[in-house]
Amino acid sequence: MTRTARKPISPMGLAKRLAAEIGGYVLLIVGVAALFLPGPGLLLIAAGLALLSTQYSWADKLLHPLKARAYHLAAEGVQTWPRIVMSTMGALMIVTVGILWGMDFRAPGWWPIDAKWWLFGGWVTGVTMMASGGFALGLIVYSFVRFRGHHDHVTTRA
Repeated sequence: MTRTARKPISPMGLAKRLAAEIGGYVLLIVGVAALFLPGPGLLLIAAGLALLSTQYSWADKLLHPLKARAYHLAAEGVQTWPRIVMSTMGALMIVTVGILWGMDFRAPGWWPIDAKWWLFGGWVTGVTMMASGGFALGLIVYSFVRFRGHHDHVTTRA
């Protein structure tokens, strides 16, 4: 049995591979955290899988159905005007909540624990929420331009 020799990896190739792996795993971890905290959790998970799919087939297998489902939902979300309006209002509400969160209002009288835990995070959390809402608005525009009026909208090309 003969083995084929592997080509040696250049230092630049190794650096790119390490950056993709570290970046992918960091995005996955932050994405999972953002599922419970303000932030674009699913988007970060998808980005992490996209980076890891350059190195691992398991990541590519997880990414493919996620990507197909995301395109399907994006297309469905812009097929009627009520969906477009509700999605836009939801994204604008997230931006508004982010602004209010960052303004750091005082804890109300009904707040049962120490005031320092009211709207925890201040502007850091507020900016994250505003960025999430802005990103959502961008995705609504992208989906509208790409999928509006197309009923054969489920494609997985980038």
